[in-house]
Amino acid sequence: MYQYTPFDQEFVKLRADQFRDQLERWQAGKLPEDDFRPLRLQNGWYVQRYAPMLRVAVPYGEIASRQIRVLARIAREYDEPEAEVFKAAMEGQGLLGTTFLPTHCAHFTTRTNVQFNWIPLAKAADVMDLLASVDLHGIQTSGNCIRNTTTDALAGVAVDELVDPRPYAEILRQWTTLHPEFAFLPRKFKIAISGAHEDRAATAWHDVGLHMAKNEAGEIGFKVFVGGGMGRTPVISTQIREFLPWNQVMNYIEAIVRVYNEHGRRDNKYKARIKILVKAEGQQYIDDVEEEYRQIVEIDGGPHTIPQAELDRVKACFVDPQLPDLPALSAEEIEQSLLTQAAAHPAFSRWLSRNVHPHRNPQLRAVTLSFKRPGQSPGDATGDQLDALAALMDRFSAGEARVTHDQNVLLPWVPVGELFTLWQQARDLGLASANVQLLTDMIACPGGDFCALANARSLPIAEAITQRYQDLDELDDIGPIDLHISGCINSCGHHHSGHIGILGVDKDGKEWYQVTLGGSDGSLLSGASAAGKAIGPSFSAAEVPDVIEAVLGTYRDQRTSGERFQDTVRRLGLDPFKEAGKAARHPAPVEAEATA
Repeated sequence: MYQYTPFDQEFVKLRADQFRDQLERWQAGKLPEDDFRPLRLQNGWYVQRYAPMLRVAVPYGEIASRQIRVLARIAREYDEPEAEVFKAAMEGQGLLGTTFLPTHCAHFTTRTNVQFNWIPLAKAADVMDLLASVDLHGIQTSGNCIRNTTTDALAGVAVDELVDPRPYAEILRQWTTLHPEFAFLPRKFKIAISGAHEDRAATAWHDVGLHMAKNEAGEIGFKVFVGGGMGRTPVISTQIREFLPWNQVMNYIEAIVRVYNEHGRRDNKYKARIKILVKAEGQQYIDDVEEEYRQIVEIDGGPHTIPQAELDRVKACFVDPQLPDLPALSAEEIEQSLLTQAAAHPAFSRWLSRNVHPHRNPQLRAVTLSFKRPGQSPGDATGDQLDALAALMDRFSAGEARVTHDQNVLLPWVPVGELFTLWQQARDLGLASANVQLLTDMIACPGGDFCALANARSLPIAEAITQRYQDLDELDDIGPIDLHISGCINSCGHHHSGHIGILGVDKDGKEWYQVTLGGSDGSLLSGASAAGKAIGPSFSAAEVPDVIEAVLGTYRDQRTSGERFQDTVRRLGLDPFKEAGKAARHPAPVEAEATA
């Protein structure tokens, strides 16, 4: 993984010092709230429904065990609300039926970051100092700026990789951090890079999506896509460049953002994302970007052209870890060894097929540890679980892990001969559920239990569905399904791209949920990126698990041999599923009928 230079480390430390000064001046009444708010946001601090929320940047998902241990300490020592705050939260959410609000937890997000929900703002500077001690920070994880650049969790180890996207993501991270052109945009701005044949980074759903490519001469560059996004208006991005030389990527993104900065809506936050501008302007937007790019290169001299020496410098910071000597086994010997262990342990066999992924080094594998289990919210980890995760990272993956888009954690450097022992230890920690890409491997935002923007709670819905589908044989029979849950139209749970999407909505002050089918993130499993379509009016919270069961029952009744859920939905259309959902509605209470 990327090794911070002394300059990187000093930069992060000085930013933490700067934030401490800003916080102390605000606490002393010397810095007005309106002035402090953007500074707080650009360091990752929100104020949510009951307490502050900190979002910690994990660039392109890579994280070290020493960093995980500091996150564990923050979870244990700082993610604790003041007594009165927690009492108010439990009383307020108790009115909706919430009986448990997790504290002392970290939360893995869909943008491969880590969040904490309860840290008092008075302790914020101490936490930022702790983060800086291990090269972590919250810089530009919120606010109207360019956010964390994301990529594939298998970047650098995937067997289908054309080019490792991480050095390019790191160059973009360094360039965009505190860049004045990118600090006060009309709205937030997100970039994703895919370097593999399969797009596992959901690039079409980003403001800018970059696909690594090679032209006919074998030169490396990017296909460039602009204007994707979820939220109130889901839009799939538009390709605006077939091939951009790799060294021009910063000049070109500068052109993209300049046109957006100049013409993006600032009078209406719901129409301020770049997707709205691209959709409204069409070819004119593309022409404007090309003209801006021409001026940057021809008139300004291409000030952000990346020298080969700079790319080489950054690449040199991505050093493969020192692994113990691995036995020189043939592919046949490896396969036979795994088959023997799998035959003796059916649960291990199931885990191998779901959680273990091929590696560019045939002596290694990448392994997904599932953070989806009953009794804990998707992506949540306690301080003790984080410490245990760090121990697994050190023992089995050279101290490195990747936070994934699906709110799990991936170990990228696991020797084949260690898989069985890793499975045993992960199983003992509750992290070895063989449910990757199955129904219970769901994405869910924190929802109305924590977020002030949410219309409805996400976590009780996730828990109800998880509890109902604990039989792995049943899950395997249902097959691969992306289930995504958002508590509001802001789509932090990516419901638009779920094969099954659940969106929380407000109806006369009560929680209701819209169910969509057929969404896609652009992966091979899901097909071309698309937004799901609703199967009818919204459902009550109590109805949602029954509706999901009815939808899945229809799929199982109607599928052809070997047909996956996504393919069945596309073949049949929505009507059979609409009828199933309608039939699953609960009868209206008699008193409600009498007053209707």
